[in-house]
Amino acid sequence: MARLWLIFSQATTIAVAVLFVVTTFRPEWLPARSSAAPAFTQSAPAMLVSTSRAASYSDAVQRATPSVVNVSTSKEIRSPRHPLLNDPVFRRFFGDPLPDEAQRASSLGSGVIVSTTGYVLTNHHVVEAADEIEVTLADGKKLLAKVVGNDPDTDLAVLRVDADKLPAITFGSSDSLRVGDVVLAIGSPFGFSQSVTSGIVSALGRTGLGINTFENFIQTDAAINPGNSGGALIDAAGNLIGINTAIFSPSGGSMGIGFAIPVSTAKMVLEQIVRSGSVTRGWIGVEAQAINPAVAESFKLGSTRGALIAGVLRGGPADKAGVKPGDVLLEVQGKPVADPTGMLNLIAALAPGQSAKVKLRRHGQEVDATITVGRRPKPQARVE
Repeated sequence: MARLWLIFSQATTIAVAVLFVVTTFRPEWLPARSSAAPAFTQSAPAMLVSTSRAASYSDAVQRATPSVVNVSTSKEIRSPRHPLLNDPVFRRFFGDPLPDEAQRASSLGSGVIVSTTGYVLTNHHVVEAADEIEVTLADGKKLLAKVVGNDPDTDLAVLRVDADKLPAITFGSSDSLRVGDVVLAIGSPFGFSQSVTSGIVSALGRTGLGINTFENFIQTDAAINPGNSGGALIDAAGNLIGINTAIFSPSGGSMGIGFAIPVSTAKMVLEQIVRSGSVTRGWIGVEAQAINPAVAESFKLGSTRGALIAGVLRGGPADKAGVKPGDVLLEVQGKPVADPTGMLNLIAALAPGQSAKVKLRRHGQEVDATITVGRRPKPQARVE
């Protein structure tokens, strides 16, 4: 046994010595050893680039911005002289007074080029009573503008500049908007032209604000400030979906609640003004009242939907069709009436002379009537 152990020890020692010599002086004689490098996974750059572009609206802004202009107006204001200056004693000692002092007041707003031939859409209140209107294009070029027509009921006005081949904006669809859609506001807040703010559609169909006669506003939290009025509200592709009009702000600055006129309304007003210089709307000669739960219970209506007819103009279209006070208007041309504002919008969209079928609720029974639509009277001019 001891002899075997001695032979094993000697053999092992010789083998280790031989391995050491070969490793040191002839390593190439040994078989090659493979060393596997660790593998790393990395997101594809194409995916990162795609994500980055999706988060940017630069393409939409570049597409729409050239169509948004700055609108500056001025008008002459005469300051009446003090009554004392007309006193004969005063005039005897100091002579005849100077004529009434004239001053010019200026204001800023925004507008949107809607035609390559020079039509610009803006707010009525931006250009109201202006003696001179100047439009500044995105490239800095200044042009004098004239009012083609205005519509105080929707606070819209159409201007015309003497130029062609202008960068007209592309109209989108406000009817397909959803709450939560991304929108961008472009205009000249506080005179800073071509300013862009972003947000989402906060609400649709806002009414009852007391801003316009016809209200169907898009509400957005995109920052809108003084000077943005008349500017563009666009979608994420750069299409026009509204005309920025008003903000809700006790302080006068942006509070995250802005309102825009839908492009569907703006387009209708634009087409009528370009065609005839004014806007014609339907009218049936009724006074409507909202139906609250107390009214619904009093009239045993069972629902607050519709518009309660509080008054009917004698000899008017509704009177001739047999509509009576106390009736509830439920539908106009098959479209449901939600409230008096909805009724007003539906009737205004009808052409004068058109026969319109309406559905009424009278004493618990549904009644059908046909009304020959009249022409809505023009609003009385405001006296200042």
